[in-house]
Amino acid sequence: MSSATSSSRVRIPKVPFWAQILTGLVLGVLLGWVARSQDISWLHTTLGQIGDIFVQLLKLAVAPLVFFAILVSITNLRKVNNAARLASRTLLWFMITSLIAVSIGLAIGLITNPGAGTGLTPKDGKLPEHAGSWIDFLTGIIPTDIITPFTELNVLQIVFMAAVAGIAALQLGEKAQPILTLSESILELLQKALWWVIRLAPLGTLGLIGFAIADYGWDLIGKYATFTADVYIGCALVMFGVYPLLLATVAKVNPLQFYKGAWPAIQLAFVSRSSVGTMPVTQKVTERLGVPKEYASFAVPFGATTKMDGCAAIYPALAAIFIAQIFDVQLSIGDYLLIAFVSVIGSAATAGLTGATVMLTLTLSTLGLPLEGVGLLMAIDPVLDMMRTATNVAGQSLVPVIVSAREKILDHDAYNSASSSPIESYDAAVEDKAPVAVAA
Repeated sequence: MSSATSSSRVRIPKVPFWAQILTGLVLGVLLGWVARSQDISWLHTTLGQIGDIFVQLLKLAVAPLVFFAILVSITNLRKVNNAARLASRTLLWFMITSLIAVSIGLAIGLITNPGAGTGLTPKDGKLPEHAGSWIDFLTGIIPTDIITPFTELNVLQIVFMAAVAGIAALQLGEKAQPILTLSESILELLQKALWWVIRLAPLGTLGLIGFAIADYGWDLIGKYATFTADVYIGCALVMFGVYPLLLATVAKVNPLQFYKGAWPAIQLAFVSRSSVGTMPVTQKVTERLGVPKEYASFAVPFGATTKMDGCAAIYPALAAIFIAQIFDVQLSIGDYLLIAFVSVIGSAATAGLTGATVMLTLTLSTLGLPLEGVGLLMAIDPVLDMMRTATNVAGQSLVPVIVSAREKILDHDAYNSASSSPIESYDAAVEDKAPVAVAA
């Protein structure tokens, strides 16, 4: 009887995660438009609260996740042959790809003149609440105490403390094993908790997009149409032009397979606007692309806090040109070279949850451009940040694949069998403490 009953039950098909995200995006746009066009204040407020709660949940996990991920990743290097060589090659490719990305951003900005014809004036700008400078960057690396970096979410200082702790643990050897075991357990616990937050991404998308439309409307976005298009085109050229070229010529692998394997992380980055929040997914997709787990567990957390082709290269290059044109400041060849230098060297200044304001203020202050220009771009920032973060995460997965291929440690069978499997498959992989098995 029970068998017949169970067989007669209608099974509700599981909605793929990407479809949930898309639904949240569409509903968010519709609800945002309704809230603005009909002047429905409670809907406007509700959309904002939904988005804020999602971002706050991500922020809650960021500080401890970064600390333990960096600590564990450094100690995992002891399991890898030629660890110093791999680390230096990783950093080198981070810098190479950043230089290419900032060059593309500058080229697009010089061709399109994004600040021309916007109708914006210097009076529309305002000073940012927080500004970055080289002095603040250099002196701000070392914390004054061990609590404040976690309460104020100073990711750069958290990375510094984690690196010191990781190197000290390597020096202690077996004496540090109990601490390492505890750290690995805490990291897995944090990743598990973050998976629950990631499941809420469709709701977060609805709130964030809906609030942006309700708050700013299409008219404001129209003023930034050229600049917005420039950022999206620049990121697309890097993500779907430069990266495939590097994969085909340098790594000598099929670029399409990379996007099949990495797509869940790129998709989540676009929605969450958080490289750090996406980090567990990025690490899993990097492993399933054939990168050794021990190396991936170092390269991905390292990249999540320093590898920002979208936020630290393309965006500040275009933004500097945009702001210079609004304030009628002529940039020289030296200024463009300085932008490239800041983008390549100062990427770590962008370490954080979302946005690239710190990097932009660092670039503007280095060039001597008015910091009020940052205020011109704050309204449009959520729309820009989605594509920037997707580009960041794609690069964070790309570099370990390139380095692994060149060092002949890439598992080509795993790489060639990677597919765009749904994000749900990673949950089981985390619980099993094993690499994700992906069918062709």
